[in-house]
Amino acid sequence: MRPSHTQGLVLCGRIPSPSHSKCDSLHVPTPDAPSIPLPLPTPGNHRSSLHVHDLLLFCTRKEMKLLEQSGALKGSLGAEEQLALISGCSDLREAVEGTVHIQECVPENLELKQQLFAQLDQIVDGNVVLSSSSSCLLPSKLFAGLVHVRQCLVAHPVNPPYHVPLVELVPHPETAPATMDRTYALMRQIGQSPVRILKEVDGFALNRLQYALIGEAWRLVEAGIVSPGDLDLVMSDGLGLRYAFIGPLETMHLNAEGILSYCDRYREGMKRVLKTFGPIPEFSGAVAEKVHQAMCVKVPDDPEHLAARREWRDGCLMRLAKLKGQVQPP
Repeated sequence: MRPSHTQGLVLCGRIPSPSHSKCDSLHVPTPDAPSIPLPLPTPGNHRSSLHVHDLLLFCTRKEMKLLEQSGALKGSLGAEEQLALISGCSDLREAVEGTVHIQECVPENLELKQQLFAQLDQIVDGNVVLSSSSSCLLPSKLFAGLVHVRQCLVAHPVNPPYHVPLVELVPHPETAPATMDRTYALMRQIGQSPVRILKEVDGFALNRLQYALIGEAWRLVEAGIVSPGDLDLVMSDGLGLRYAFIGPLETMHLNAEGILSYCDRYREGMKRVLKTFGPIPEFSGAVAEKVHQAMCVKVPDDPEHLAARREWRDGCLMRLAKLKGQVQPP
């Protein structure tokens, strides 16, 4: 029997790059063995269990070794010590025995997730948190009809989760406050940055902001106002540099003598510009082809070039995370 205080994950493939078709259950070590392919790098000294394909375990070992070599491995234990805390089992009931937090990571398919949570609902007791990694599916649909609904919530990580710490915590209307509190504390303990979404809304907070930005970016390209390449520069060399350290509301606060001053100064201009925003784009047709061609000039869409660019991106995020850890606000 495994020790208590085990963190469990049920996943298909790896986060953020699903590569397998069979659903596996996964338990990750605590607190010194955060595992690179997973959205929950869990802290602790307790042995954990892992039921995965050999390929997934091989990839986990490879990536953790690379992280260790680059100095980016989290926790105080080395890669081999962390990997030694991962063991396997072949039965879902056995896999979740003794867990206090189960993080589901199957593909973004409502029916699949509902089926999985229905199985877990029949197995778990009243002490385990049932958490989904869904990026958009509403908790009221994900957990509908479950006996243990008060123990359920969405804990949505951001890709790549090993380097981007944000986790959105989204409750079901019947989620117990203690479930939110426990999950918030766990995420803080393992070095993530949890935010409480106080009530469910389609897209939560991150994707609502992201899709608003993508929508206007698309409209600007479609209208011939800016090229796709220059549009990306507006973010990477403009807004993104600020937003890596402070959010849009604090940006407003600092760009005037506080929020109220900013609103007094720029209210009418903001409202005027917002009124010019167009309808929701189709994200298809000639504009999609134009954007695709522009992106392929920069990064060809074959697997090798995409993988190399993702590796470069992750390295940049790793270095940025280190910098953010060194730069503390006054």
